[in-house]
Amino acid sequence: MGVSLFVRDTLGMEIIPVNLGAQEVHGETGYRRLADVPGEIDVVDCFVNSQKVGAIVDQAIEVGAKAVWLQVGVVDEAAAQRARDAGLGVVMDTCPVIEARR
Repeated sequence: MGVSLFVRDTLGMEIIPVNLGAQEVHGETGYRRLADVPGEIDVVDCFVNSQKVGAIVDQAIEVGAKAVWLQVGVVDEAAAQRARDAGLGVVMDTCPVIEARR
């Protein structure tokens, strides 16, 4: 089971895919940018490489997300600090599946 399915089906959280192609994921409507997502965003789970995550974190700050989660291997200390400075919670270099099983 993929991380997004685990988050949705095991943890019971809503997932909203955001990707450049606005592609649907697991039957859920996709959006091109975080700003296109209707409603409030609690957590932005970042499945991009470290070189690209800073722009995603900046979008999360702009839309007023409550937290950002950078997946295993995704590390950007400067972006994480920008998020913290803006009042967002930050989790970096780990996975919800790993953390939920602890």
